[in-house]
Amino acid sequence: MNTLYPLKFKPLFREKIWGGQKMKSALGIDFTPHPGIGEAWMLSGVPGSQTKVRNGFLKGNELNELLEIYMDELVGEKNFTRHKDEFPILIKFIDAHDWLSVQVHPDDTLAAKRKLGGGKTEMWYVLDAEPGARLISGFNRKIGRDFYVKTVNDKTLSNILNFEPVKKGDVFYMPAGRVHALGPGILLAEIQQTSDTTYRIYDWDRVDDQGNAREMHTGLALDAIDFSVPPSYRTEYAQEKNKTVNLVQCTYFITNLLDFNLAIAKDYSEIDSYVILICLEGDAEIAYTSGKESISKGEVLLLPAILDKIVLIPGPSCRLMEVYTI
Repeated sequence: MNTLYPLKFKPLFREKIWGGQKMKSALGIDFTPHPGIGEAWMLSGVPGSQTKVRNGFLKGNELNELLEIYMDELVGEKNFTRHKDEFPILIKFIDAHDWLSVQVHPDDTLAAKRKLGGGKTEMWYVLDAEPGARLISGFNRKIGRDFYVKTVNDKTLSNILNFEPVKKGDVFYMPAGRVHALGPGILLAEIQQTSDTTYRIYDWDRVDDQGNAREMHTGLALDAIDFSVPPSYRTEYAQEKNKTVNLVQCTYFITNLLDFNLAIAKDYSEIDSYVILICLEGDAEIAYTSGKESISKGEVLLLPAILDKIVLIPGPSCRLMEVYTI
């Protein structure tokens, strides 16, 4: 069997009524022949929407096919025991040219009860934000189910939603159950559990070319919603050069930020996990035992678990997100 190596994948593009052009203009991602794109699925094991390898001898293989062959060598022993033949993380870039629907995702317990697989906890890293851009995260006050239902029925839901101004570099953690929506002018990277279950609550009264409104999931969403109000919806973190800075640590993923202009040696032998690198700015080389691979802005790279010692070499500077599961 040939040795595993750093893997790149061909994106899957999703046209959305709220999508735009920033995948191409800001990240250099060519989505021809699509006129505009809302989502680019950069790394996916979602059944029916699996990304395929685009480099090396494994070119053309789907992500979950690699899991069947390489198992714990690809994802680590603990991850393979827990997730078997499903890759646990989905990586997307999202370009919001207009408001996304107000929505919520189920947690693991509700998803299992409804035979939907796993839940959907996610996080957002803002890559670009136009002046005045906002997003919705949770509620702006403590409310109960009955009052929430009333606002949905009388179309005053927006009065109780928490709107957050955003800028480049902002981070928002979105646990399953938190009502949320992206606003226009935002480009971001999303790290999430492998799930495509979304309950739409409100879609700003939009209709399609035939005058039809999108399907809402008001009843299904009700049991999924977490009505708690945290002290802050924003994730604060330190800005440090040439150091690994933690952004989010939860049951489903750990995400770190590396902003560096010096070579950084990484030893992943203790985490027993794959590592996903998402290039936010600049470019770098990844040196490993048997070779080198490059990564540049707008690219996502999967380091198999057996490649547990690497050196990141900036050219001349780079900003990466580092994602893994323990």
